[in-house]
Amino acid sequence: MKCPHRIGLITALIISGIVTYDLPAAETRQPNVVFFLVDDLGQRDVGCYGSRFYETPAIDQLAKEGMLFDNAYSTCHVCSPSRASILTGKYPARSNLTEWLGGRPEKEYEKLHHGEKLTALPDDEQTLAETLRKHGYATANYGKAHLNKDPRAYGFDEAITGWVRSYYHPFSPTYTKTLPAKEGDYYTDKLTDAAIDFIERNKDTPFFVHLEHFSVHDPIQGRKDLVQKYEKKLAAMPQQEGPDYILEPNPDGPAISGEKLKALEENDSSTSHQGERVWWVKQRQDNVEFAGMVEATDESLGRIRAKLKELGLEENTIIIFTSDNGGMAASNQYRGINHPRETLNSRFASSNLPLRGAKGWNYEGGIRVPLIVHWPGKTQPNSTSKAIVTGTDFYPTLLEMLNLPALPDQHIDGRSFVSALNAEDYDRGPIYWHFPHYSNHGFQSPGGAIRSGRYKLLEYYENGTLQLFDVENDIGERNDLAESQPEIAQKLKRMLHDWRNEVDAKMPYPKTATSKPAPGSRVASSTNERLPADVEKFSPGWKVKNWGGPAMKPGLRKEWQGRSSVLLTHPRSPELPCVLSRSVEIPAGKETALRFEVNNHPKGNWTLVVRVNGDEVLRKSIEDTTWQEFQFDLTEHAGETIKIELENRASDWAFEAAYWSRIELN
Repeated sequence: MKCPHRIGLITALIISGIVTYDLPAAETRQPNVVFFLVDDLGQRDVGCYGSRFYETPAIDQLAKEGMLFDNAYSTCHVCSPSRASILTGKYPARSNLTEWLGGRPEKEYEKLHHGEKLTALPDDEQTLAETLRKHGYATANYGKAHLNKDPRAYGFDEAITGWVRSYYHPFSPTYTKTLPAKEGDYYTDKLTDAAIDFIERNKDTPFFVHLEHFSVHDPIQGRKDLVQKYEKKLAAMPQQEGPDYILEPNPDGPAISGEKLKALEENDSSTSHQGERVWWVKQRQDNVEFAGMVEATDESLGRIRAKLKELGLEENTIIIFTSDNGGMAASNQYRGINHPRETLNSRFASSNLPLRGAKGWNYEGGIRVPLIVHWPGKTQPNSTSKAIVTGTDFYPTLLEMLNLPALPDQHIDGRSFVSALNAEDYDRGPIYWHFPHYSNHGFQSPGGAIRSGRYKLLEYYENGTLQLFDVENDIGERNDLAESQPEIAQKLKRMLHDWRNEVDAKMPYPKTATSKPAPGSRVASSTNERLPADVEKFSPGWKVKNWGGPAMKPGLRKEWQGRSSVLLTHPRSPELPCVLSRSVEIPAGKETALRFEVNNHPKGNWTLVVRVNGDEVLRKSIEDTTWQEFQFDLTEHAGETIKIELENRASDWAFEAAYWSRIELN
């Protein structure tokens, strides 16, 4: 006789099984996306890409668990166009957002007007963020958006963005309310805090975090504890071979002999180098400040991954790690190298070797970037892809990874590389670059480039010079094949020109007596009608003359570098200094002194000259972005009326801004 209890149990299990079979399967949640974009990080600044000085354990671990791309490129060698391509799936030439915003002013020595350009992300673009939000994603943008609009205008629910003047609190007025911090706080850490907070608040819904770290962009300021670590590491390392810096000439001009190049190395002046169109490029990874920035950014990735694991989201989160362009091996604005190490560390970030060039150049050092994709359960761990990919490709790739419909009319220049992520054959075809401007990071001509298979062609727009390289066998781009393989050079040139016609790329054009800059160009401003009134408000009795400069907007600032009510001046020209002056009667029988503080723009330096009754009593180069106090005893002029002149004189001709904190006579 069978046990009735057993029969009942079996029946219940059968019924239960039938009921379970009939119920719909539990809905699977869409994967989250963390797009970890680092500013100005060169491909060779990462351990898993070959750096022996910078330590990046979290990035290296991501590569061990995901797929590393050897041939990943940004769509531009500067930031804004590259960032726009990621969000729109379009080449900069097609969207006409071809330069960083707001752009480099035109200079007198330039033979061409810059090409026409837009100065903000167009409203009619449906960005990746907007598309993901339409599909139920919570979206956030933290860091350097740099598209001239609040990111909430183009698809982000939340945004904490802005320019960084200092990596230590206070970061800049922009962040006073959006990123609360206290003395000693480091910007990269606080931005990571904000991203982690967003992840925690949205752990129950799919999210897209576009973490656009301002690091490792200048000002080059490492976290102090990490800088100390790298100072010790550098001191214990053997001396590196080869030069610290080399001069790179403009390929679009007459060849410079080795003897002349050597003479230019010794004549380290902005005037001589501008005349010959040569620029210093760093050749060693030994910048302890930059090393501290890199490792702090690496820690950020590690912290975010730890939080995802803690919340049980690690296996359902896609992480893309990349950079917006190559490393800043060439200084931002011209910089000579006859300065102390501390000064050079603030101006030259890193070395891109074996890649040639730097940010701002179409050589590999300016456009080849690190790329690691971690797609849990999909990408083969610790794998490497040779596939050629570029910034336009992220949009369609992510849509396919998330099983969302493609938008080919929007991401028209993008090609999904999911097949490469699946370790399948992938060939996206040629990729293109177009930069119809002069760069902040070299005296090179505006130009464009194409890579098709193993070959890469560069074209320069002043004189039409071509360079051809086999980048598979000559990654350093030292063996120019344009003359020895003219058929390949001409074929790629035709492809590049056809592409420019297809996307309606705007070109630079010659300057003439009657020509004018193109729409969108940034033109040096020579006047600011409010400045005399600002000077009077800042320090009553003082007058100003000969102010101007390349769009530095002289005048009063509410706050700058820890001081309130700061006056910015800028010389009118390289030869004509801006002068603050005052005639004053020095009282008899009383000690009288002139006191003031000055500071310097992070991207430039200037010369302070002090004159009393026309006699020069001080001439000093102001090079560090720190407040310096000056005091002059005027008692010897007791009973006299004297004229005091404070000159803001150009050293080079870039960001020659002088910042003044109080000018007092007492």
